[in-house]
Amino acid sequence: MATEAIAALPPLAATDVERAAFTKAAWRLVPFLTIAYLLNYMDRNNVGFAALTMNADTGLTATQFGFGAGILFFSYSTFEIPSNIALYRYGARTWIARIMITWGIVSAATAFVTGPQSWYLLRFLLGVAEAGFFPGITFYLATWFPAEYRARMLAWFLVGIPLSTVVGGPVSGLLLQMDGYGGIAGWKWLFIIEGIPAALLGVAAFWVLPDGPEDATFLTDEERRLVRARIASERREKGQRHLLPALKDPRVLILTLAQFGFTAGSYGVGIWLPQILKTAHLSNLEIGFITGGCYVVASIAMIVWAARVDRSGRKIGNLTLACLVATMGLGAAILTPNIWLSLSLITVALIGITAARAVFWTIPTRFLTGLAAAGGLAFINSVGTLGGFVGPYAVGWLRDATGSFSAGLLAMAALLALATAMSWSLRFVVREE
Repeated sequence: MATEAIAALPPLAATDVERAAFTKAAWRLVPFLTIAYLLNYMDRNNVGFAALTMNADTGLTATQFGFGAGILFFSYSTFEIPSNIALYRYGARTWIARIMITWGIVSAATAFVTGPQSWYLLRFLLGVAEAGFFPGITFYLATWFPAEYRARMLAWFLVGIPLSTVVGGPVSGLLLQMDGYGGIAGWKWLFIIEGIPAALLGVAAFWVLPDGPEDATFLTDEERRLVRARIASERREKGQRHLLPALKDPRVLILTLAQFGFTAGSYGVGIWLPQILKTAHLSNLEIGFITGGCYVVASIAMIVWAARVDRSGRKIGNLTLACLVATMGLGAAILTPNIWLSLSLITVALIGITAARAVFWTIPTRFLTGLAAAGGLAFINSVGTLGGFVGPYAVGWLRDATGSFSAGLLAMAALLALATAMSWSLRFVVREE
């Protein structure tokens, strides 16, 4: 897939040396970061599969599970801006490595959950460890690639989200089959085995990731100069370079609400999807493979959609359309009594959500630069990501209150409708390319 991504890069009105430099950068950075993000989401969302047996072992109710699954986002949001300012100050390589090593350790430690209190504590600590990773990478990629590359580079990075379920679904289903091996429950093996690779990849980041183009030993002197010049010469909208004005910018606030809506829908569906499928009396392994299949479709659709966005340049229109597709797909799924047709419509919703992510993060980097980019992106993500708490908790609470998942999914459709409205309103404050 990486080969197709690089082959699809558009011709630039620049020298062959410049094109070669961006191709080298794509090969060096994007596959590594995509794998890292895949592990990030796998370690964050594998609780949906662990819950198939963990909840009974630890006595967690649906409400308690949903609260713990979402509490990660409170700590994540609280520490996001400080984390991204630290990345800006100390360099991407060191800080991204720190994030990955600590989240891998905490994720593996989730195997020690014994009840609600330890469940809440370890999920809270996982949010602290992960804080700043995604906006840090968004900021990092914006220092490497100009606008005509950015949607696809972000899409190939963001493909780690659906691929985390494509890979994590079957792997988690298989790990649950290790129940009792060595006297350890299968869900504990799941956390241990899936947490360790993130810490190891974090150590590797010290050697793989340069802090910026000026530190890239894999580029020649001329290539480094051309990359820096190309990024510096980008035509941007009237923007913000300072942190506090950026946080009051109406464009930032609208983007924050939009991200809150589609993030709540994403986690509300994604974390509970294995348990929704359990109502069809499937085995844990079957649930893993079926869930993975849904995200295979979403991954392919996201890459195709992102390529279309780069060709058209109409990022706001496509963001609005993606959120609308997600809203309509989930709304139709609720009205469908057949589980398999409903699953197909949920997959349509996942296509919209994953495509929205790929388009969304190309917009704020058009008017946020310098420290405002590091802090502003973190603000958007930290507040917007609180939807990651609201989604799983609301679905769990409504599941306990009503005895079904329909009310929870309806609430997620309403939040996706909010994201659609906010995305549409961007046309009044942000110029289409």
